[in-house]
Amino acid sequence: MSNDGNALETGSRWHLDRRVPLALIMAILIQTAGALTWAGAATERINQLERQVTDDGDLGERTARLEEHSVFMRAALERIERKLDRVIAGE
Repeated sequence: MSNDGNALETGSRWHLDRRVPLALIMAILIQTAGALTWAGAATERINQLERQVTDDGDLGERTARLEEHSVFMRAALERIERKLDRVIAGE
C-alpha cells in the first residue's frame, strides 16, 4: 500500500512491467479485435434490418393501392353484370 502512495507522490509515469507475459498482451489484442469485428457485424445487421423495415413500409403502401384498385374493379364488374342482366332480361 505504501508503494502506491509513493508512486502517486513522486508523479511517476505509468509503465509496463516486464513480468506481464507477452501471451496476455496478445490475448487482449486478439479479444479486442474480435470485439470490434463483432460490433461491426452487429452494426451491419442493424442497417440491414432498417433497410428491410423501410422496404416493408413501401410494401404497405403498394398493398393499400392494390386494395383501392380492387374496389374500383369490383364496382366496374358489378356495373357490367347489371348491364348484362338488363340485356338478358330485355331479350
